[in-house]
Amino acid sequence: MNYLKRYIILLFLIIDLFSFSILGQNNVCFDIESNPNPNDDALGLFDKYVNVLNCIEIYAVSSISDEKVLHAASIAAELLDNDEDGFVDDPIIESVLSNTITVMPIFNSENSNLIDQFFDHYDGCAGAILFRGEIDPSQPGHWGDDATVEEILHTINVCGHVPEYPALYSLEPNSSYLSEAMDIARGGQWLNVPSSYPDEAWYHYDDWTCDYECMAVEYLYWCIVTNMGILDDPQTCQGISNEWEPCTPALFETVDTLMFDLVNNSDNKLPQLAPDGNYCPENVEVVQVDLIKDNSDLFVYPNPFNPYVNIHVDFFKYKNINIDIYGVNGILIKSLFNSKYDQKVSQLRWDGTNNNQKKVSSGLYFCVINLDQKRLTKKIIFLK
Repeated sequence: MNYLKRYIILLFLIIDLFSFSILGQNNVCFDIESNPNPNDDALGLFDKYVNVLNCIEIYAVSSISDEKVLHAASIAAELLDNDEDGFVDDPIIESVLSNTITVMPIFNSENSNLIDQFFDHYDGCAGAILFRGEIDPSQPGHWGDDATVEEILHTINVCGHVPEYPALYSLEPNSSYLSEAMDIARGGQWLNVPSSYPDEAWYHYDDWTCDYECMAVEYLYWCIVTNMGILDDPQTCQGISNEWEPCTPALFETVDTLMFDLVNNSDNKLPQLAPDGNYCPENVEVVQVDLIKDNSDLFVYPNPFNPYVNIHVDFFKYKNINIDIYGVNGILIKSLFNSKYDQKVSQLRWDGTNNNQKKVSSGLYFCVINLDQKRLTKKIIFLK
């Protein structure tokens, strides 16, 4: 009878977990941390923090729910790592975003008095801002409901693409492929919003507070998300027609040939797939196996893991052994073993801590093992 009860309890736990995965919060392999810069005049205004692939740092005030903060982090990761292999698609963009300390600040509302304080003191790059009411994790990127894709795309474009690829994305008139294409899309070069756009224009932004450079940023956004298919439904097409006409991928390809070519050129490494709010590279279902064999010299199990992963190596076969754990950004997380300093052992365990003995965030890591002249790498996933 006891075995039957245990079986029933286990069955209900599995059902609950399955239901949560379907109906609950999206699967996001990031953790919200406390603000690492509490004394900074600009960044100290926030309470919640997520570092996204060492490219974009999400800062949010306390009133923003954890779900919304993680949604923003997931969208940022999906746009940067669109194929979700754990690596930023464009290493150059990764470098420039990291070096300029790019942030996505999230405030309670557009009436927050913290906004001016932030911009008065921040000297990094913040290409856009988000508000609590315009984040909807249940409708990623849907026009009118979730502005997360738009604002994070603006951030990546303004802080990354524009300065790093000026020939393609410079925002000034007559300065780039983008500005040339936009002048055609607007039916002429309008430095300010015209009283009316020509009939042949298909991009007719009419916010008089948005100057030419602002128009170019918005134009690039429309092109990328149209190509993704985010706008491809009758209600959305009708709702945005006063600003943007080619709302489907097919119309985009036919109407705006210049930007269609730019967005779809694989050399430009722009995101092609619409974010869905889930980001956990190689997020695989935990399988019931005792051992996962990767190589005759390397056994790593379980994977994903929590609380620890076992690493089996033939420590007595090799003279020089070095085992390290790296994050997806290539930064060393933990040095596990070095034969010059450690005695021979039969197996190692990693408990998800870094060299400072602090727990790392959930996500993808790389176990790199050097065996004499042989180098083995295993992707492992830590789930808190």
